[in-house]
Amino acid sequence: MSALPPCPKCQSEFTYEDGAQLVCPECAHEWTAGAGDAAEEGARVYKDSVGNILQDGDTVTVIKDLKLKGGGGTVKVGTKVKNIRLVDSDHDIDCKIDGFGAMSLKTEFVKKVV
Repeated sequence: MSALPPCPKCQSEFTYEDGAQLVCPECAHEWTAGAGDAAEEGARVYKDSVGNILQDGDTVTVIKDLKLKGGGGTVKVGTKVKNIRLVDSDHDIDCKIDGFGAMSLKTEFVKKVV
């Protein structure tokens, strides 16, 4: 039997494999085997609506019409947003959209352009 590493969150010895991930039954923490120290220390991973990992400077497209508060109009489906900046806030992306200016978006409403 191979020895699995203890949970990086609670140090429990009772971790088990679930597909490609390791799971702690005591605190429900999930992580991938061989993940870097940054991922284990709680560095947030931002993913778009289909699961692609986002990084600062990426280009994304909007996947749904987004009505702007204050009667500022609507950001239409397919609008391309270049050079995003990821932030740790209730809205995960800070960006500038042509015709609308600076705004914040949620990652669940965008798709990474590959």
